[in-house]
Amino acid sequence: MLQPTQTTWVILAGGQATRMGGDDKGFIELNHKPLIQHVIERLKPQTDRIFINANRNQSRYQAFAPVFADHIEGFQGPLGGMHAALNHIETDWVGFVPCDSPNISLDLVERFCRSVDESSDIWVAHDGHHPQPVFALCHKRVLPALTTFLQRGERKMGLFFSQHHARYVDFSDSPQCFVNLNTPQELAQFGKICS
Repeated sequence: MLQPTQTTWVILAGGQATRMGGDDKGFIELNHKPLIQHVIERLKPQTDRIFINANRNQSRYQAFAPVFADHIEGFQGPLGGMHAALNHIETDWVGFVPCDSPNISLDLVERFCRSVDESSDIWVAHDGHHPQPVFALCHKRVLPALTTFLQRGERKMGLFFSQHHARYVDFSDSPQCFVNLNTPQELAQFGKICS
């Protein structure tokens, strides 16, 4: 079994957050704490190897974990962050979570590590109804193909993952851990539920 210590986890905070009015989502507050802090608090008991991919406010993010930016300019979306991470991180396996999901499963890292075998270089969370592609664990072997994919102007995670025979990690017993907050309305609603 892959050990958590053999993996590094990256919080993807590099987007433009257009549906949040362009505000940097990691620093939008939920119950008086920035979203990035909620994510760090859920992830930290599971792994001591955490990085943040961010293209703005890097010095602020540095207070939470080491930070690196996309290698390809122009906000390439989550795959741009994954590309940068696979270039930047030393471990063979690199995991990803978004910065706007404050309810991440407390056994996320363990479940991914337990699932990995030789059948795929990409493992993606599945909530029982849909894949959750921003929650993924990738081997560095996919980096050359991902570089080519992005250089062609492609951005769709689902397309890239299907081309590389991604396998799923079952989270059907805890779909609520994938709640992500994309709009001020979703943030307000979630805040009421949690408070």
